Amino acid sequence: MISLLKRTKLLALTLTSNPKTLRPFLRFLSSASKFPEYEMPSVTWGVVQGRKERLVSRVIISDYLKTLGIIPDELEQVELPSTVEVMRERVEFLQKLGLTIDHINEYPLMLGCSVRKNMIPVLGYLEKIGIHRSKLGEFVVNYPQVLHASVVVELAPVVKFLRGLDVEKQDIGYVLLKYPELLGFKLEGTMSTSVAYLVSIGVSPRDIGPMVTQYPYFLGMRVGTVIKPIVDYLVSLGLPKKVLARMIEKRAYVLGYDFEECIKLNVDCLISFGIRREALASVIAQFPQILGLPLKAKLSSQQYFFNLKLKIDPDGFAGVVEKMPQIVSLNQNVIMKPVDFLLGRGIPAADVAKMVVKCPQLVALRVELMKNSYYFYKSEMGRHVKELVEFPEYFTYSLESRIKPRYRRLQSKGVSCSLDWFLNCSDQRFEERLQADYIEMETVGPSFVMGGKLELPGNEVVSDKEDESDDEELYRRTVSL
Repeated sequence: MISLLKRTKLLALTLTSNPKTLRPFLRFLSSASKFPEYEMPSVTWGVVQGRKERLVSRVIISDYLKTLGIIPDELEQVELPSTVEVMRERVEFLQKLGLTIDHINEYPLMLGCSVRKNMIPVLGYLEKIGIHRSKLGEFVVNYPQVLHASVVVELAPVVKFLRGLDVEKQDIGYVLLKYPELLGFKLEGTMSTSVAYLVSIGVSPRDIGPMVTQYPYFLGMRVGTVIKPIVDYLVSLGLPKKVLARMIEKRAYVLGYDFEECIKLNVDCLISFGIRREALASVIAQFPQILGLPLKAKLSSQQYFFNLKLKIDPDGFAGVVEKMPQIVSLNQNVIMKPVDFLLGRGIPAADVAKMVVKCPQLVALRVELMKNSYYFYKSEMGRHVKELVEFPEYFTYSLESRIKPRYRRLQSKGVSCSLDWFLNCSDQRFEERLQADYIEMETVGPSFVMGGKLELPGNEVVSDKEDESDDEELYRRTVSL
């Protein structure tokens, strides 16, 4: 201790006796005084305290926090500021962001963050990447750990990674607001492996960005325990990987459904309600959301409704679900409007039931459009209602772009034929039929599958592309993808 004092005195004498050595020291002091406060190395703001002083300060600050209603128990191992004023500044800063005392109590460790060294740099960066200032409080409430993060070491690399996945710059803030925990993930961990696996099963790399924007949570899912079991199970049901990949690209949230309690349970439920196992792949491809619905309750309600109001038995209802699985979520009032319209045209209830089973899309049509088509059918075409019962798909075709133009062509040619003969074919096939010197012999009408190929008796296929694979055929049958 004595030697230290001697060296200090000697340094002071040297500096005061020699102006040349004094000037650089003064320049250092003057430049150091210009450093911003948040760059100081200690949260004690330059106040060096002994052990007893630190204990006293901690007790005073803890008492202050208790008066605010904040429980300081979790702050025992956290370095706190030396004065109440600094802690008050932190609390008031968080409150100005929109946090309440309850929010702080959920994660009191945020009080260990310096306003200048932690909070301001982090929040400034979040605002810079697209999170609006009014949303910063909400962001901190959802992910308070972000206040401990280093902008350069932790936050910026994650944002760069998202940009590398083709997430649009203007969407970064939106993605992080939906899933702020992304900022805590390691790049070489779950995020990279989940992306690599999805690409390996056929998901297009350029679609990863839109998928992240739509449903960023899949970046936090483990491949082995979450994603792969779902993929393997759906493939085992008959969904080709190519179709599954397209489905995931457009409906990434399917990966968020619980495998045991949701997906498997709903598949078993479909089978128990009479949906054939070989039809499951088509049902899921058309309506992926069916895997995540409270399906048993919905199917029970709709099956009872169809039986009571439409006189369609459980087997008929199963066929309806196979052709249009969206029926499980369709409001019953919506269903009744087209049905009431058909009943109001004098069609017997039994025939209306047959029409719905043959073409379930009827119950999702707008009554205004059905009225127009029906008026044209009766006034212009002058046909019997019986033909509509045999070919209810008539109402699903556009009156202006298909029905009227083709009917006019038939009139000009003097051709008389059934509805399905001139409506249920491609434009090219229709022209070929008109150019023929004879009308093909009537056969059983093709089965109606919305969005898909038309399967004729004898396994003939009516399509513009004859060389499509089975996978492509199933993909074309999907609805709203």
